[in-house]
Amino acid sequence: MSACSSIDVLPPSQALRVSGLFAHTPAPHAAPFTAGKARGFDLRLLGVSAAGFCVFLSVYATQALLPMLASVFHASALHASLTVTATTVAVALGAPAIGLLAERIGRKVVIVTAIFALAVPTLLAATAGGLNSLIGWRFVQGLIMPGIIAVTMAYVAEEWPAGRTGAAMSAYVSGNVLGGVTGRLMSGWIAGRFGWNYAFLVLGLIDLAGGAVVLTALPPSGKVARPGKLSTSVREMARHLSNRKLLAAFASGFNILLALVAAFTYVTFHLASPSFGLGPAALGSLFLVYLVGVVVTPIGGRFIDRRGQRHAMLIALTLAITGILLTLIPSLIAIMAGLALCSSGIFVCQAATASHMGIVAGKARASASGLYASFYYAGGAAGAFIPGLFWKLGGWPATVGFIVVVLMVTAGIAGRAWNRVAAVS
Repeated sequence: MSACSSIDVLPPSQALRVSGLFAHTPAPHAAPFTAGKARGFDLRLLGVSAAGFCVFLSVYATQALLPMLASVFHASALHASLTVTATTVAVALGAPAIGLLAERIGRKVVIVTAIFALAVPTLLAATAGGLNSLIGWRFVQGLIMPGIIAVTMAYVAEEWPAGRTGAAMSAYVSGNVLGGVTGRLMSGWIAGRFGWNYAFLVLGLIDLAGGAVVLTALPPSGKVARPGKLSTSVREMARHLSNRKLLAAFASGFNILLALVAAFTYVTFHLASPSFGLGPAALGSLFLVYLVGVVVTPIGGRFIDRRGQRHAMLIALTLAITGILLTLIPSLIAIMAGLALCSSGIFVCQAATASHMGIVAGKARASASGLYASFYYAGGAAGAFIPGLFWKLGGWPATVGFIVVVLMVTAGIAGRAWNRVAAVS
């Protein structure tokens, strides 16, 4: 995250040049853009990174445990994968409502409350006596997560000038990456030594600590214009669904997470097969390849700000497709290298899509972010379930073929339908 934290804000003269892209009316006594900075360090970057870390710490924590859960509970791979699907379905269901709520109260209040609330079902998941009970607690986790995901994206869109949203969004995505690595790595390591229950106990305690960091580092939003009536928010949300450019961003987000979840969910079954024979701890270590994204994503964020979201998206998708094809080579080293390239490309896609969404959304960005999160995590749910059908038909090669098609469709959407937003140098 340090690479993200060193990014400076735009000088006032440059901020004025790009203000048209994010036109809004500041709230009375709105904090200036430099609020939250301490001796050149923008604490807001730490705050949004920590928020991203907390939510991704749990959302895919069971991926490394799927073969173990299938064995312990005598379940199929598809049934075990519901511990991922349930969470992402719940996020997709809850995100629009959270987006409406966040239009009416402070962004920071929603984000911090959601992080502390997320710790509760995470800790209770450790008490699950069966697979269906665990799936239930994972669903409750997902209902809370939009308060972090959607509202943090809205916070970034409102608090940073347009020419710096790529860099700021990359800080959030870098937090996602670190959280995803930590959650999967710790879950696999702890489950392999003490049992899967203890993994959720530790993750819940980390969420509580992360909530304290966000509470301290993230200043209240100074630029949100609150509508007077709920009906106003509902109308704005309905208007988003008629915005073709915004729908293209939603579709891109759906496909991006579908591809990422598909790759890292079913590669665990591939690597747990007799050909490789990896156990829970080794499968958890597999997600260390995400750390490459911690380096690549901030670089991608700066590239987004210089060259535009569309250009960055197409390059990142090319890298992701190349990476997933490398995993077809029957070598653990080749598979690791391919997953590192694929995930890094997709992380840059996430930053490009989220920042592009913020630009084309116009007003009511929290509700737009809520809708985006709904589409995005619906893609995650699809990525945990649909590839299972291809896995059943043709194993890992068939799953890879499906992922490549999804990424190529996404490139078509970005190439034809994305707005050609001018980069700010």
